[in-house]
Amino acid sequence: MRKTTTLALLATAVVALGCGSGATDATSSKGDSNAAKGEDKAAKAAKIGQPARDGKFEFTVKSSKCGVAKVGSSMLGEKAQGQFCLITVNVKNIGKEPQTLSDTEQKAYTADGTEYSTDTGAGIYANQEQSTFFNEINPGNQVTGVLVFDIPKTVKLAKLELHDSMFSGGVTVALS
Repeated sequence: MRKTTTLALLATAVVALGCGSGATDATSSKGDSNAAKGEDKAAKAAKIGQPARDGKFEFTVKSSKCGVAKVGSSMLGEKAQGQFCLITVNVKNIGKEPQTLSDTEQKAYTADGTEYSTDTGAGIYANQEQSTFFNEINPGNQVTGVLVFDIPKTVKLAKLELHDSMFSGGVTVALS
């Protein structure tokens, strides 16, 4: 009786492992499918001046300027560790309820895929006239502000990934 129970448990374990193996294969092929979607997403990337939607926000990158050494005034400001890239973005709430815009959810990438985050402190100085980021935007309203990335002097940004929230998939905007 004991051998039968042991064999039954062993058989159940083998079947379970086999099912897990099938799940891994399904995940892999789903991953391949997602990779293909990622290629489609990259192929459909918006360009400067073109609107791009993610969730409740419609982003339009107006301009990109790199090589900036300092933002702010002569009295108050912040110096770049390398160079600042200033990305002017218009953000419109296309949803039906207020949505908070956060600069920390926005990413910039080089051609080789190196990721850079925003410099929120420098962003405060670059957006002196108003607090654009971490700002609640009501439906139909829009704001324009500057995303600031502090990157090495020898680096060139290729694209942005803009998000309506930390949970969204994001939308790609090519910078060149």
